[in-house]
Amino acid sequence: MASAKPAQAFLQRVSGSVDVQDRARMFQQKAVTVWLTGLSGAGKSTIAYELERQLIALGHPCYVLDGDNVRHGLASDLGFSKEDRRENIRRVAHVAQLMNDAGLIVITALISPMGEDRAMAREIIGPDRFVETYLSASVDDCARRDPKGLYAKARAGAITAFTGVSAPYEAPANPELRVDTATQSKDASVAGIFDYLHETYLLKP
Repeated sequence: MASAKPAQAFLQRVSGSVDVQDRARMFQQKAVTVWLTGLSGAGKSTIAYELERQLIALGHPCYVLDGDNVRHGLASDLGFSKEDRRENIRRVAHVAQLMNDAGLIVITALISPMGEDRAMAREIIGPDRFVETYLSASVDDCARRDPKGLYAKARAGAITAFTGVSAPYEAPANPELRVDTATQSKDASVAGIFDYLHETYLLKP
């Protein structure tokens, strides 16, 4: 008797009659994911939401996938082990890929500490749609800010597997963008990312 195949073996991708070019013309933009990576406290969420605000103000549909928000729903079953962090990245990447297919600009704000996980996200989303953006504030710079008091708790042993203290962070070797949020203001940091998008992904009416 032949063994049964898993149901997934019978799935096929389905395409509609609206393509990427149709959505690009409608939204006046090429869909892209700006993948913000950096230590806790480097400014990922702050920069993500300010960039989103500026893009929306100019009529460019976009959405922020913030790491903390994702863990309240999509990844609420995951912890902070290396395996769970990788699964979290995989899920967010697939959501970003779907939102890009819908024509939206996506801005992710996740620590995403491991290079191999960010490479996986790039593969899922697509190299032509993936803008790895490294917010390069150091551990000491982020600890001095410590907006959530997390570094103090991690150094006191109250938080385990905390990136930069008790868990590693692999800085991108060749990101599309590098933003030094330790020396640049929020406005200057956002302006650099916006200018890159304007030159490469935002279309003129």
